[in-house]
Amino acid sequence: MDHILSFISGGLTQSSWWEILAFTLVMTHITIVSVTVFLHRSQAHRGLDLHPAVMHFFRFWLWMTTGMVTKEWVAIHRKHHAKCERDGDPHSPMLFGIWKVLFRGAELYREESNNKETMAKFGHGTPDDWLERNVYSRHSLYGILAMLAIDVLLFGAMGVTVWAVQMAWIPFWAAGVVNGIGHFWGYRNYNSPDTSTNVFPWGIVIGGEELHNNHHAHGTSAKFSSKWYEFDIGWFYISILRFFRLAKVKKVAPKLKLEDGQKPMIDLSTLQGVITHRYEVMARYADIVKSTARQEMAKLKSTPQSEDVTMLRRVRSWLHRNEDVLQPEQVAQVDQAIARSEKLSTLVQMRRELGRLWESSSASSEQLLGDLQAWCQRAQQSGIEGLEQFAVRLRRYAA
Repeated sequence: MDHILSFISGGLTQSSWWEILAFTLVMTHITIVSVTVFLHRSQAHRGLDLHPAVMHFFRFWLWMTTGMVTKEWVAIHRKHHAKCERDGDPHSPMLFGIWKVLFRGAELYREESNNKETMAKFGHGTPDDWLERNVYSRHSLYGILAMLAIDVLLFGAMGVTVWAVQMAWIPFWAAGVVNGIGHFWGYRNYNSPDTSTNVFPWGIVIGGEELHNNHHAHGTSAKFSSKWYEFDIGWFYISILRFFRLAKVKKVAPKLKLEDGQKPMIDLSTLQGVITHRYEVMARYADIVKSTARQEMAKLKSTPQSEDVTMLRRVRSWLHRNEDVLQPEQVAQVDQAIARSEKLSTLVQMRRELGRLWESSSASSEQLLGDLQAWCQRAQQSGIEGLEQFAVRLRRYAA
């Protein structure tokens, strides 16, 4: 009887509370690494290739600790990028609300995993060997039950708690925090056509997924950090795998290149540089819009037209957004709010015109080059100091 009670209270290891905590954190961290390196960067976006042995380890580990099916996860994530914050996005807080995505993101995942059209259209190229068909996909429940048995054997009754934490780790951090907060709160290095944000500049807890805006700007990049102060622990592990020739990086985000001094004229290299770094370009432009909006609000406060201040304050966060992520009524409110400000009207209109440079699929390079040259000339003659400085900087971009 004493042996039974001893097993129930501490399992085979009779570990202390801090040893159990350390075990749980290590296990969940390996799961996070498996998701970000294997499922996300390698399978969903093809940013790197993994050695077959490493790839199978990740598949086995995820089967044991999450029960997720590779094809389902990849298809749902690819659809998120294809339909980002528009009708069809499987887990956008702009569509479902932040609280539903944060706390019920796993439910949205399960609902979309039953969509056969999504699986067929977005799930191509994922593992389809005998193990995947007959074990990992067919019996996804067996892995997590085996993990439960292992945890109970190691830690007794406390093993159930360890297992519960393991099962909740990915649904909360990945399905909830990344998909929810990563489109709701944080900072943006790139003005990508969505609301993605970098939650923190140090991507450690969620394996680098905290740098979500960087990822949306350069979806196929195997590296998520872009600024000198940002740290992507997922890239750190990839670098170790590369050193041992267990991983091959296929693509990383292009580094920003600015020519020294001012070019005498805008050429095709400038055009290519602007298009390549378009989200960084628009992020710098957004800074000008924000600064001008603050100045205009300060001026309006000294006038009797207080309703203009209220209206501008309401739309201020929309002024630098791409119209694709705004509702039609929001676009109408923006136009109404800036109608009495010549500076803001000019900035918003010229932002829209600049965005058409890379949205056009039929214009020739020569035509786009002419449009960019004309745009810069107008910007430098606008009388808006920030816009004039922006045009000068734009001339320095290079491919």
